[in-house]
Amino acid sequence: MNVMAALAIVFAFLFFPLGIVFGHVGRRQIARTGETGGGLATAALVVSYLLLGLTVCLCCGGLYLWGPKDG
Repeated sequence: MNVMAALAIVFAFLFFPLGIVFGHVGRRQIARTGETGGGLATAALVVSYLLLGLTVCLCCGGLYLWGPKDG
């Protein structure tokens, strides 16, 4: 089991930017060494990128609703 893949799934829920980094590093290591954990790294990347998209949408929505008003 690749350690980076295991860390990626943990950090996907705690601090998603690290989940993205560890997920990509884990997938690269798995491709190079043949370790297990590819599905875990992929799941961490999916969760992390979904949380990133949700965060961007919420920030844009917040700026739209509570940002500067014309007039």
